[in-house]
Amino acid sequence: MSIFDIFRRSKSNNSQENLRLDWMQIDMHSHLIPGIDDGAKTLEQSIELIQRLKGYGIKKIITTPHIMWEFYKNTPEIITNGIKALQEELSNQEIDIEILGAAEYYLDEFFFEKIKKGEQLLTVSDNLILVETGFIEKPAILLETLFELELQHYKPILAHPERYFYLLNDKKLVQDLLDREVYFQINLLSLTGFYSKESRVFAETLIDENRIKLVGTDCHNGKYLDALETLPQSKYYEKLQELDLLNKTL
Repeated sequence: MSIFDIFRRSKSNNSQENLRLDWMQIDMHSHLIPGIDDGAKTLEQSIELIQRLKGYGIKKIITTPHIMWEFYKNTPEIITNGIKALQEELSNQEIDIEILGAAEYYLDEFFFEKIKKGEQLLTVSDNLILVETGFIEKPAILLETLFELELQHYKPILAHPERYFYLLNDKKLVQDLLDREVYFQINLLSLTGFYSKESRVFAETLIDENRIKLVGTDCHNGKYLDALETLPQSKYYEKLQELDLLNKTL
């Protein structure tokens, strides 16, 4: 082994140890407004998480608290006030990073009624709206709700499709969603095996098939970021950086 081989190996090891998300620039899926969902609990925790994301090279954060009728009855006003408090504290601490607020809407009958009534919905950017479903069973009104969003001129983003068991073996439904031009957003953590082996393999398949339009950290707390720092050990870390993602355009 030559000294050049040692240098190359050392360089490779270092790249595995240091997570960089400069290539992504904008994180469009996280839970950083304190105390309003299952994400950050305090303002101090929120600031700590934001500082870590900034340290990875993230330039802008669009945080997306849950809106779920039975658990997190957040409103645009609650989210806007939470963002203002975060922005003020970041300014006070001279932490230079842009943070905006949107939402991750749980797809159920209550959400469907919001759409039908023309209620204000928070978008990630322009008409892009982030939605999620339960993990086990396909919602009975899934396609109907997505169609109604499209009628109202929204572009649906399906959050972490790799985590939905009902999609794993339903290639027809996956294709139906893609045919409707629903954007798929995967969680970076899925590629670390953080959720399950099945989610990791499905995420890898979606990447191989060039199905992914957006990626996000889905950051809730420090444990999420601790696990995320193992991402460079994934063989898909470099593949992610080659995808034609929309993150930079948000």
